[in-house]
Amino acid sequence: MIKNKTQLDGVYTITPPTNFEDFRGTYVETYNKDLYNECGINTEFIQDDISTSYKNVLRGIHGDESTCKLITCLYGMFYLVVVNNDETSDQYKQWQSFVLSDTNRLQVLVPPKFGNGHLVLTEKAIFHYKQNSNYDRKGQFTIAWNNPDYNFWWPISNPITSIRDKAI
Repeated sequence: MIKNKTQLDGVYTITPPTNFEDFRGTYVETYNKDLYNECGINTEFIQDDISTSYKNVLRGIHGDESTCKLITCLYGMFYLVVVNNDETSDQYKQWQSFVLSDTNRLQVLVPPKFGNGHLVLTEKAIFHYKQNSNYDRKGQFTIAWNNPDYNFWWPISNPITSIRDKAI
């Protein structure tokens, strides 16, 4: 297992502990509490969520004050944006992007007060995240994917979004 710092304080990329491929297919260990604890990730995850989306769908950017998320791409590929939304932080409004896929098996650990959103790059993708708190939509913040205050870069100009995630 490899844990790497990113440009954003508290955000890490993680290469899972086991990623095996042979003629039968693949085997990936996406989480092992003991190994993650040894790397300093002592978060108690209590809920897992999966969303399936199709090419050019953009979900987010959402987050809240208390939830830590471990994000994984189970199938396909997506472009992930993580943004610091902590007004007391020196890195407030700073963001970083990552490409997660079922071949690179990269994971991203997103701390509380950060938002995340993703754009599906393949015909279909399955987005998985573990979180340390129960989902509370009313407690979430939403940042528009094209908010000029953040100057996000997305590899698309006209994504498919929900009403909640519509452009500003």
